[in-house]
Amino acid sequence: MTLGRAAGRLAARVAALAAVAAAALLAGCAALTAPAAPAPATTASAQAVAPRVEIVAPPDLKLLLERFLDLSRLGALASDDLVSATEWSRLIDVAPAQVRDLLQTEGYFAPSVNIVREDVVDGVPRKVRLELAPGPRARIDRVDFEFSGDLERDANAGVGVAVTAREASRTAWPLRVGEPFRSAAWTDAKNGALARLRAAGFAAVTWAGTTAEVDAQAHTVRLYLVADSGPLFRAGQLQVEGLATHEKQLVENLSTLRPGMPVTEAAMLDFQERLLKAGLFETISVTLDADPEQADAARIMVRLHELPLQVLTVGVGIASNNGPRATLEHVYRQVFGFPLTAHNKFDLGKKLQSWEGEISTRPDAGLYRNLLGGAVQRQVSDTDVVLSQRLRLGRTQDMQRIERLYFVEFERSSRWTDTAATEAISLTVNYHGIWRDLDSIILPTRGYTLAVQSGLGHARSDTTSSGPFVRLYGRGTGYLPLGRDWFGIGRLELGNVFSNGIEVPDLQRFRAGGDDSVRGYAYRSLGPIVDGAVGSGNALATASLEAATPLLKRMPTLWGALFIDAGDAASNYRELRPVLGLGAGVRWRSPVGPLRLDLAWGEQVRAFRLHFSVGIAI
Repeated sequence: MTLGRAAGRLAARVAALAAVAAAALLAGCAALTAPAAPAPATTASAQAVAPRVEIVAPPDLKLLLERFLDLSRLGALASDDLVSATEWSRLIDVAPAQVRDLLQTEGYFAPSVNIVREDVVDGVPRKVRLELAPGPRARIDRVDFEFSGDLERDANAGVGVAVTAREASRTAWPLRVGEPFRSAAWTDAKNGALARLRAAGFAAVTWAGTTAEVDAQAHTVRLYLVADSGPLFRAGQLQVEGLATHEKQLVENLSTLRPGMPVTEAAMLDFQERLLKAGLFETISVTLDADPEQADAARIMVRLHELPLQVLTVGVGIASNNGPRATLEHVYRQVFGFPLTAHNKFDLGKKLQSWEGEISTRPDAGLYRNLLGGAVQRQVSDTDVVLSQRLRLGRTQDMQRIERLYFVEFERSSRWTDTAATEAISLTVNYHGIWRDLDSIILPTRGYTLAVQSGLGHARSDTTSSGPFVRLYGRGTGYLPLGRDWFGIGRLELGNVFSNGIEVPDLQRFRAGGDDSVRGYAYRSLGPIVDGAVGSGNALATASLEAATPLLKRMPTLWGALFIDAGDAASNYRELRPVLGLGAGVRWRSPVGPLRLDLAWGEQVRAFRLHFSVGIAI
């Protein structure tokens, strides 16, 4: 027995039911428009009261029959004057065959069906009880997955791409020997197998044949499949559409699909990601011309829509770290007609005023950009004011999972307290890197991020002698599901400056406390006491543990959290005295921007502190 016959009968029943429902609808419409007329006399055999149908079956199969069995559905939908007694008798008579057809799709090929008619009037029962004993569910006894076409030929010849695709298809096949058989799972498995082969570069793959052979007596199913792979598609020329300002060479530089390479789904997605990371295009489409005749040099079609050459963004926000603020950001993607991008950002707030600017080249084939940047920042804390200026020249690489930045930087820093003023300058060679592996950038629940910074430089100040120093910093954050609805978040942050007593610019050193550090304490309030005021230290250590859960099922972006933080900054690690902060909060990814609200108890200061941040782009 094969499943094609059962599926055909099921489709015919669904079509018949749809025709009855359509007739009922048309009859209702006619009743609204036609003039009233005396109803013709009818006999008891011409019409009958719809019987009440009771189904006695396992819960999952009972639901299946209630949804798709003609007798059950029509009994619930039809009016007494639409279905004749003869039709009701027919539906009752054919119900066992329909039940068997429906159960075959769930893997039951030897069910026992019993129809009990109760309270029969004029040949039509007022109640029908359908008793079902489904019997054993058929299980998969054997799977034969074979291939034809170029994939089989090349795999037998030892060609790596074909060998990998063949083995991966067989390994990923989800229906294993011994598992229960379901028609829907069989269809999904076949569709998934074709999708995997297309993703491996065989874009014209089809089924040469698929069969599910059923042994109803043994309750087993044997699966036979033959995939005709067609040719392996290899990259040919790029066909680029939609460029108005930027050069085609830029698109070619970003492509990883070199001529002759297999056109895999991973390579196509990587190409699309590279175009997105270039920051020059608003919409991007990368598709393959799947013409088997051109498979050896297939066209890769790239359709682009460029972003505006200039974009101005205004934003407002508030955070407990820096108070209310306004931001102005400008991007210019064709500086004076040259293939350069300029980015400027101004941040004006009560505790922080800053400007950051950068001019960078277009990304090359490795997604690297050369850049020249600068920044001026004035930062106010409870005990001091720090003014810094930076100028850097470097090279950066921005990818979805990895970001790298190599640069040389000159920095000047001035610090004022109520009792003293200091100044320091430095010249450093630096490397910064960020690695991400997250299930979601917006609201991650699994994965990690790791940020590292390293610098080697020479510093001079007006309070100490000049000399070399080394700066190291790392911050790791991990996300892990905890049971059904809870998620854990852990963070560890370490930093150290090795200076041998040399005074380095303030922003090269560390302080703790605030929203993203140790909650329960004011921003940059944890550090060594210098001249009666909190200063920056050479050593930093902070850690955080948090458990979060969605608060409402209908609002999956609204979360609640419990947390505990610890950390400190000091002149060296021997002097670190970590303090604790613990509390609860909510996070909401709102339509106007992210919002985070935390209430934390500072163990050292013996007081609660509210930490919050929200930003709105205008």
